[in-house]
Amino acid sequence: MSMEHMTHGGGRGGGMGGGRSMRSFTQDSSVRDHHLGRSTLRRILTFARPYRGQLAFFLVLLAINAAAGAATPLLFKHLIDDGVAQGNTRVVLTMAGGAVALALVAAGLSVAERWISAKVGEGLILDLRTAVFDHVQRMPLAFFSRTRTGALVQRLNGDVLGAQRAFTSTLQTVVSNALTIVFTLAAMFSMSWQLTLLSLVLVPVFVLPARWFGRRLAALTHRGYELNADLGQLMNERFNVAGAHLVKVFGDPARESAQYADHARSLRDLGVRTALYSTWFRVGLTTVASVAIATVYGLGGLQAIAGTLTIGVVVAMTAYLGRLYGPLTAMSNVQVDIMTALVSFERVLEVLDLEPTVAEKDDAADLRAAVTAHGASVELADVTFRYPGADEVSLASLESVATVRSDPSTDTLRGVSFTVPAGAMVALVGPSGAGKTTVSQLVTRMYDPTSGSVRIAGQDLRDVSFASLRGTVGVVSQEAHLFHDSVAENLRYVRPEATDAELEQVLRQARIWDLVSSLPEGMRTVVGDRGYRLSGGERQRLAIARLLLKAPDVVVLDEATAHLDSESEAAVQDALDHALTGRTSLVIAHRLSTVRNADLIVVLDDGKIAEQGTHAELLARNELYADLYRTQFADQSPRAEAGTAALP
Repeated sequence: MSMEHMTHGGGRGGGMGGGRSMRSFTQDSSVRDHHLGRSTLRRILTFARPYRGQLAFFLVLLAINAAAGAATPLLFKHLIDDGVAQGNTRVVLTMAGGAVALALVAAGLSVAERWISAKVGEGLILDLRTAVFDHVQRMPLAFFSRTRTGALVQRLNGDVLGAQRAFTSTLQTVVSNALTIVFTLAAMFSMSWQLTLLSLVLVPVFVLPARWFGRRLAALTHRGYELNADLGQLMNERFNVAGAHLVKVFGDPARESAQYADHARSLRDLGVRTALYSTWFRVGLTTVASVAIATVYGLGGLQAIAGTLTIGVVVAMTAYLGRLYGPLTAMSNVQVDIMTALVSFERVLEVLDLEPTVAEKDDAADLRAAVTAHGASVELADVTFRYPGADEVSLASLESVATVRSDPSTDTLRGVSFTVPAGAMVALVGPSGAGKTTVSQLVTRMYDPTSGSVRIAGQDLRDVSFASLRGTVGVVSQEAHLFHDSVAENLRYVRPEATDAELEQVLRQARIWDLVSSLPEGMRTVVGDRGYRLSGGERQRLAIARLLLKAPDVVVLDEATAHLDSESEAAVQDALDHALTGRTSLVIAHRLSTVRNADLIVVLDDGKIAEQGTHAELLARNELYADLYRTQFADQSPRAEAGTAALP
């Protein structure tokens, strides 16, 4: 009996599973003691409901295939005993033809099984991935600020694939192996109960080593996952553009190479140990299988000489051994296979069960209609806000911690009220940590206020649709993010249907057309990872062009020129002046020019409004704003100072 029989369910023609005994030895046996609640199991079954007809047909095919496989040795028995031994040519040809027919049937069934399992498996992957992706998109910004991106991607990839195995390969492995064992034992008992019992006595010799090697291979595999993850993290951090820059500026190439080589050597050593364990396991099973076959041939041969068995029975019994030990070995670790698949399902459901703290109402209103009717005014009415705790927005498994903390946080904003009339500009200033960025995130509804309300055109943002809010409010932050794509596609992200002429228009308005047109491929030029092929000022102007293409009614500027040099600031400020014309704007001010041009300045301190008024009024009061002006604004560029020479 070959090792192929031992490790693939006795050579049964099969689809995805084919016995798959070796696959169970690479699973983490820690899931063996994991328990799933009935409600979780019911929810898992709901994902299979659309495929229940295909799954039922799949199970029927598995049963037919198992029966056909069990019938083949019987045909050989009759071919030898009733054909060859009796010199009956017709029986020999009939049995041989029957074996060929069964082989063709098994091949056809295998293709059909694979087709159905692929349809069900890929359908489940699609359903799970889209469900998780859509749900994650609805999660608030706080979720992404806490979650490890790699862990989240793993849920969409590894765990989704593990979950679908519950209804494909794991289901096939369990059902096909169980049916194969039942049909095989029935056929063996019908021919010789003595040899069958002898075969069962040898089962522990297969199963116990399989479990022993399985535990050790599982531990090695788990360690391999950890080492691969560490190596992948190392490469991700060093190979992205920001990490590569840091390494080239501060890093030591010899140290980097040594660190990488150390991880790689650990993987090499682990691979050698895994290969040795696997080889010892295969050699051991092959040896024991050879001993079992020799034993059956020896005892069966003696019985055949004594006339208590026929030669055909002896041949058939040895053939059945291959169909018995392989599935039995695989079934010894079936609980690990099943629980691994179901735990993957549970990890997917864990993400789906995390409710978004910022959600859209079923009857959400269209904000654009209100803006058209009443103008794009922005109002904060007695707003108090605290950032949600980890237990409200995150999962411990996505943060790589044992548990998420639920410690209450302090209020970031307390009783904040002010209004930005339609078409006006309001500047937010204040010390670091005063709550300026928090206000901007409430206006874009990254968060909802703990109490009070944020309104645009008189509409509470909790009552409007996300789509209409996105169409109304645009943001330019201090770190403009660009995708690794062309200039044109980065702009079209906000308006996919925009024409090249429209793109050129907004690029001109953003004062960056001359640069874009000089690039080797113009608007088709790829900007690189996070736009790194462009300077900070160029990225900001592209972000402004994207804003202009979107044409929002309300613009939020979160220190959009904070980290720019004087020349870049002048170009960006010129583009911003055009972008803000005729629009309601809320500006977190870092530069004096922005403050001076504001219709109203709101000074925040420790989450509260300390004072508000125009630039001249607040300087005259000689309070917090005057102190900020002297420390934060007075030492700016000569260009800014010249513009304020006549001010108090």
